[in-house]
Amino acid sequence: MASDRATLKVEPRDAFGSRTSRRLRREGLVPGVVYGGGADARPFQVGEREAHNLLAKAGALIDVELAGKATPVVVKEEQRHPVRGELLHLDLLEVKLDEAIEADVAIELLGTEEAPGVKEGGVLEHVTHEITISALPTEIPDSIPADVSGMDIGDTLQLSMVAVPEGAEWALGEGVDPEEVTVATLSPPRVEEEPEPELEEEAELVGEEGEVPEGEEAPEEGEAPAEGEPGAEGGDSQDGE
Repeated sequence: MASDRATLKVEPRDAFGSRTSRRLRREGLVPGVVYGGGADARPFQVGEREAHNLLAKAGALIDVELAGKATPVVVKEEQRHPVRGELLHLDLLEVKLDEAIEADVAIELLGTEEAPGVKEGGVLEHVTHEITISALPTEIPDSIPADVSGMDIGDTLQLSMVAVPEGAEWALGEGVDPEEVTVATLSPPRVEEEPEPELEEEAELVGEEGEVPEGEEAPEEGEAPAEGEPGAEGGDSQDGE
C-alpha cells in the first residue's frame, strides 16, 4: 500500500572518499547514507535541489526510494555549507512505524507581537529552539507551538508550560525537569547609554584659546603691537646705555 508521505528518490552510490564527494557536488549531487533497519549502511546520491526542496516542505517522516524499494526514514543529520547553506551530505535513519524513536523537533513561538511586554518595548528572547521528544515516527510533529502572547516584562516561559505533542513525551535525559528548561524570556527594554556631553559650558566660560576680550580688536596678521603693549619695540625695555 502506497503511503501519502513525501518520497525522496535516490540512486545507489558505489564510489567513496572526499574526492568523489567533491566531484558529486560539482555535478549538483549530494552524497548520503541510509542507516538502520538491521541492514548495512546503504550509500546513495541525490540531486541537491531535489533534496533541498523536499526537505523544506516535508514533515519529519519521509520515504526514501532506493533501488526501487521505498523505506520510511527520518533525517538523522543534514550537513550544510556554513555560508551558502547548500546541502553537502545527508544521513537518513530507517525506522519502524510501530516503534517509538527520539527526534529533535523545533519549538515555534506563537503570539510574539501580541505579548503585552513586547508592546511595552520589552525584548523577547527565544532561548530553547528545539527539544527532543520520544514518539512513534508517525506522531512526530513538524514543530511544537509555544504561546507567548500573554507574557509580560519579566516573565519566563518554561518547557513545563508547553503542551507535549499528542502521542509523544519529552526526552530530556535523566534528571532533567521540564521546569528547568527555559523556552523564552521577556526582558525590560535595553537602555543605550548616551555619550557624556562635551564640556561646552566650561569652554564657554574659559573662552577659546587666543580669544580677544570684548571691546578690543585683535591685531591683523603681521601688524606690530601698539606702543606700550607687551612686545612693542622698546615698550617695556630700558636702555642700558
